[in-house]
Amino acid sequence: MKYIFPALYGLLAYFTIRLLTDSVTGMAFWQRSWGLNGMEMAFSICMGYMFIWAYNRLMAYYDQRWQDNFSTRRIAKELLGVFLLNLVVQNIFLTPLVALTDNGLQWYDLVDINTVPLLYALIYYGIRRSSAYLQAYIQNKLQLEKITNDKLDTELKFLRAQYHPHFLFNALNTIYFQMDDDVVAAKKTVEQFADLLRYQLYDQQEMVGISQEIQYMQRFIDLQKIRSSPRLRLQLYFDEQLQDEKVYPLLFLPLVENAFKYIGGDYLLQLELRKQDGDIWFHIHNSIPLVAPEIDGLAIEREKGIGLENLQRRLELLYPGRHQFSAGIKEHEFVAALKLTLQT
Repeated sequence: MKYIFPALYGLLAYFTIRLLTDSVTGMAFWQRSWGLNGMEMAFSICMGYMFIWAYNRLMAYYDQRWQDNFSTRRIAKELLGVFLLNLVVQNIFLTPLVALTDNGLQWYDLVDINTVPLLYALIYYGIRRSSAYLQAYIQNKLQLEKITNDKLDTELKFLRAQYHPHFLFNALNTIYFQMDDDVVAAKKTVEQFADLLRYQLYDQQEMVGISQEIQYMQRFIDLQKIRSSPRLRLQLYFDEQLQDEKVYPLLFLPLVENAFKYIGGDYLLQLELRKQDGDIWFHIHNSIPLVAPEIDGLAIEREKGIGLENLQRRLELLYPGRHQFSAGIKEHEFVAALKLTLQT
């Protein structure tokens, strides 16, 4: 079709012009000399090849100059280019031919020569460029989505990475003080620490089963109990209905770690993780000292790194429109609640 189409294009323009001309003059071009008709068709075929070749060169020029610009201004310039190109090519090939045959060049011949091929040229342009623009639009959308996803993925990795320094510092600090009092307990703590670290290093790229997350929290709590006050009163409830549900990892950790960090007063910590109406609900309460540390909205921790603002941003990226999160002080307790709506 690459080689045949220009000839068909030229012949289509020629026969359309002949039919319009014959309808005005009353002639019948099939009654003329076939040598004359053949010569006119040969000129029309040459005109078709010339126009398609020049059109492709013109569009290649526009594509190179305005590679990623699909504005109205560009389309207007392309249409003007097609119009001028058509005007030149048609008058080079067809105007002299008509002037030297039959009864010479008449006004209606000039109108037909410049109108009919222009109509076909615009139709051809519309079909070709609409396909090209649609493909370019799809490619741009895919590229934009890829850039957006890469940016979000980078941000998520950065947010997750912020947990590690804080977690390492607390765990190593605990082990350091245990070494002086109980070497056996310190070894056990190292084993717990290794399990927790392994989970953080290898299980964060995809969603995990809720049972894995519960197991991780229990190990983390066991590690925190070692360095907590003997006055600690811990109440845990994990719903047995939670088995195969998939969640993104380490979303509950900031709330648990925050509770252990700021616990005081009565040293009461209550944690509840349950399934209700197909959603996952996480509640955690911890008593705070009578003289509470400074709390600024959701950003309880002033250090850079782990914080509830970090958690909230992760929730916005991982569960857009599918989560509810609240945290704040209520009657000498810090209360945090998180609801995750699972995809069906």
